[in-house]
Amino acid sequence: MKPSEASDLLTRCAAFDNRQPSATAAMAWASALADVPLDADTYAAVDRYYGTPPKDPGQRLWIQPHDIRRIRRTIRSERLENFVYEPVDGETPAEYLARLRGQLNAVASGRAPQPPARLALTGGPHLTVAKVLEGVGRHVPDSDEEDIADSVRRAGPLGIPCPKCDAEIGRPCTLPGGTAKQPIGKTRPKPHPARIAAAKGQPPRDPAQQAREEELRREASRRALARIADEEPIPDTEIVDEDGAP
Repeated sequence: MKPSEASDLLTRCAAFDNRQPSATAAMAWASALADVPLDADTYAAVDRYYGTPPKDPGQRLWIQPHDIRRIRRTIRSERLENFVYEPVDGETPAEYLARLRGQLNAVASGRAPQPPARLALTGGPHLTVAKVLEGVGRHVPDSDEEDIADSVRRAGPLGIPCPKCDAEIGRPCTLPGGTAKQPIGKTRPKPHPARIAAAKGQPPRDPAQQAREEELRREASRRALARIADEEPIPDTEIVDEDGAP
């Protein structure tokens, strides 16, 4: 910026803040803004500065060279918000850099129209990205036990809680009672029939029907024991006198 251009810029500022431009002030502003041209964006920076109300309502606005530089840079950056480079087939790296700088300068200065909206990507994500996205939104367990239960979920009886003994998912079924050989809490070698049926999607059995079947099994066991007892031979015994002689 030349001193004569800085003088014109100070005249624009004086229209807002009633300052008294001078040759000395013009030379100082020209030195501070030596790499800033006097163009429409520079004048727009002055207009935006004085068009924006101060944070303190009683504050007097007084623009400085650094305000001109900052606001002018903001104005030009706003035009580049949706900038998209237009390549040319077969361009070399040097040609790419030259064309990029030219397109950026043309859009930032307003000589070339800026894109109306940001371009959006079309199509689905890459397979690797899609695989990673599968974990988004999954439940995060509150404890390690819940994490373990989630890790053992699978098809089959262990994939659901047992309706008979209330065994949790992934845990084997347990016995209701215990003996010396099988203490209380010992696991069953196989899941309960009710759990197997539930895993297959079969409806739960009627409790009354199940009780009748259990009673029939107990009755059959009693009959079998009675039959075995009747078939056992009576052991031979000797009759002895009171004095122990046969």
